[in-house]
Amino acid sequence: MRPKITLLCCTLLLIGFSSVPAFGDEHGSIIASLPPSPTMSVSTIPANGDINPYGVAFVPHGFPHGGMLSPGDVIVSNFNNGKNLQGTGTTIVRVRPNGNMSTFFQGPMGLGLTTALGVLRRGFVLVGNVPTTDGMCSTVQQGSLMVLDRNGGVAANLVDSTFLNGPWFLTIRDGENGAQVFVSNVLSGTVTRLDLGMEHGKVMVRHATQIASGYMHRCDPAALVVGPTGLAFDEDSGVLYVASTGDNAVFAIHNAAETHADAGMGKLVYMDNVHLHGPLALILAPNGHLLTANGDAVNPDATQPSEIVEFTRSGKFVAQFPVNASGQGGAFGIAITGSDDGFRFAAVDDIVNALDVWMVR
Repeated sequence: MRPKITLLCCTLLLIGFSSVPAFGDEHGSIIASLPPSPTMSVSTIPANGDINPYGVAFVPHGFPHGGMLSPGDVIVSNFNNGKNLQGTGTTIVRVRPNGNMSTFFQGPMGLGLTTALGVLRRGFVLVGNVPTTDGMCSTVQQGSLMVLDRNGGVAANLVDSTFLNGPWFLTIRDGENGAQVFVSNVLSGTVTRLDLGMEHGKVMVRHATQIASGYMHRCDPAALVVGPTGLAFDEDSGVLYVASTGDNAVFAIHNAAETHADAGMGKLVYMDNVHLHGPLALILAPNGHLLTANGDAVNPDATQPSEIVEFTRSGKFVAQFPVNASGQGGAFGIAITGSDDGFRFAAVDDIVNALDVWMVR
């Protein structure tokens, strides 16, 4: 079945598929290598007052110059407006390596920009939205996946009630003539793969495939909605890892880049009620470990607030640290980037509306 996806015009050029840069100790801990305090901590509140930072992404090497973004910048999406109504934030802020912050994108009222935030190396930003009219789950809408150009203009808006039903998180497999975008849908408890291509200078959704389903999803009085969130793709094995917040567990979908079947919830990889407290964002670190951010909406523990947890792909706990030791619900989006001589790790702190960046060399 071909997806009913609405496209506005856009141009998309991509380069060869790549995996996480090879650096770091394969047997060590990413968390243990971080400095005790962030190298840089910057407010994520733009001029319009939006708060509750959700998604975070680095602008990668090879991103074209001449626009508002440059390689090495960090972008952060805001979910709440200045009145703290969930699902109404409209902005993405840009943070330069020197800490200067400015607004990259501001959309219409009531967007609710989510953790589904990523950057294509040839000059485009992808961002999901899950809007509400009053900050309550009773008015939540399915949202869309927006494609922004390098100047913050809307190049395309992908809409589909099946394949993009509350786009909550995404990860990208970037390519020369197309890209694969894996999206978790918080309103349906599913994961979708969008196979994108380019023809006559416009984005085409060649295929949209539901590759996973059955994850717990529901309204939540504190978090608005709970469902599958973090996604991390392992280029070497072809496995897509899924952090299911409501199930308080991480699952593995095999052959994720090629399959045209729904694998259900996939294989359980990590379930740890001691260290997992509603896993949200998920990344694959250069040492081969997985890192997830605990949002504390599920299985909360006041003695372990706002934790980032590191664990192996076989499900063994490695280390953890709090983004904010003073309260729960501070951790959400995380990202990592680097080269052979070091890396940068970024995390948002929802409690103080800040982006923290650690540099390791």
